[in-house]
Amino acid sequence: MIRDLVEAARILTPPRVVLFDWHATLVDTLDAMYTAVDEMLPLLPELGLLGKLVPPGRNRSVDDARLVEHVRKYGRLHPKVTADRRISRTDIFEILFGGNEDVKHIAHEAFNEAYRRHYGDVRPFEGGELVLLKELREFDVRIGVLTNRDREFFEHELAAVEGGAWRNLFDVTVCGGDTFRRKPNPEPILKALKLLQQPADQACWYLGDSSTDVASSCRAGVSPLFFNGAGWDDAWLEKVFPGTPAHPEKPQAIVDTFAEFRWLFEECLSIEHKQ
Repeated sequence: MIRDLVEAARILTPPRVVLFDWHATLVDTLDAMYTAVDEMLPLLPELGLLGKLVPPGRNRSVDDARLVEHVRKYGRLHPKVTADRRISRTDIFEILFGGNEDVKHIAHEAFNEAYRRHYGDVRPFEGGELVLLKELREFDVRIGVLTNRDREFFEHELAAVEGGAWRNLFDVTVCGGDTFRRKPNPEPILKALKLLQQPADQACWYLGDSSTDVASSCRAGVSPLFFNGAGWDDAWLEKVFPGTPAHPEKPQAIVDTFAEFRWLFEECLSIEHKQ
């Protein structure tokens, strides 16, 4: 796991395609997301999912085990998790349900019902994303969005952010429901690349804010970049990306801001030009 951007620029393959996660990477929809999760979790017994939570001893970390146990006991996220608002909904579902695709499908549907009551407010995550995305389009690089958010929500949010200024920025978008399996399965990335008629290789970068995004990238054979917009410290990153046989996936680079991502992108293309 590389924290030094100069070193990362030397190792990364210059991008031909850049794919972005949506929520908590390009845009902020945290209020609606956490409200919907809070409404959905008390329904786990009714949905038949309480007994499907990851059992003790099979968690990625002690912190994950504590989160699962709190949800099992109280039917809600720990107040600190809700207050910090740093874990993505996709990662929450991975921590709670692991690799059980059928169970996660039920959980996603229940989340959608709750999210439908609250979504609508959307803003750029940092504020300079529109400029960055326009700059990327000036290079011979295709750009797209991959999200576990269903298309009905994504299309509304895309049209709403910055008064519709983002509508024509992307060459491809793949949403939850567009494929049978969602991230961390590689299927959404592979579908996006198929639509772009591009191979799944290291010249495709995927930038996302969750360990789920990194896992999906690794499984698809593309370059995983982690967007640390939540400001996690190195100790937390080591726990989330432990490099164990059960959780081997690690990002090839970590950027804390979009300014860092822009530098890394341009430096990689500069290195390619020099070579």
